[in-house]
Amino acid sequence: MHTFTVNGKAVQLDVEDDMPLLWALRDELGMTGTKFGCGIAACGACTVHIDGVATRSCVMPVVAVAGRSVQTIESKDDPILQRLQAAWVAHQVPQCGYCQSGMLMAATDLLRRNPKPSDADIDDAMTNICRCGTYQRVRAAIHEAAGQGSTQGGRA
Repeated sequence: MHTFTVNGKAVQLDVEDDMPLLWALRDELGMTGTKFGCGIAACGACTVHIDGVATRSCVMPVVAVAGRSVQTIESKDDPILQRLQAAWVAHQVPQCGYCQSGMLMAATDLLRRNPKPSDADIDDAMTNICRCGTYQRVRAAIHEAAGQGSTQGGRA
């Protein structure tokens, strides 16, 4: 039995120790906002926060989150995430949208650590892959959510 917290709620799962957290969230808890992309922690579609740190959940075994706090895109109580979501809409960031939950979780971690990031800071922190190539819009949305205006980083 594995006990941990997801978006502020305690959960208990009776699953194999090596089950990736991604599958525990999606298949066992029905939280499908976190996406499967590559399965090797390269693309970032599966990004969640574990104890406040952006983490790729596809390679994180559920046993490693025992007693820890997990935040997913479904979280409703994160003001940084809410600001980013509004900026994402304002800048029309998503095209296909598949990578967006992971992108938003990575951006939330960035703004929590660095509330006023430069373009270089954003480029260094945002290692998620977007097949649609909306990186300029991502950068502009992050600047807007940081209160740095909507013109930095440009719009694609």
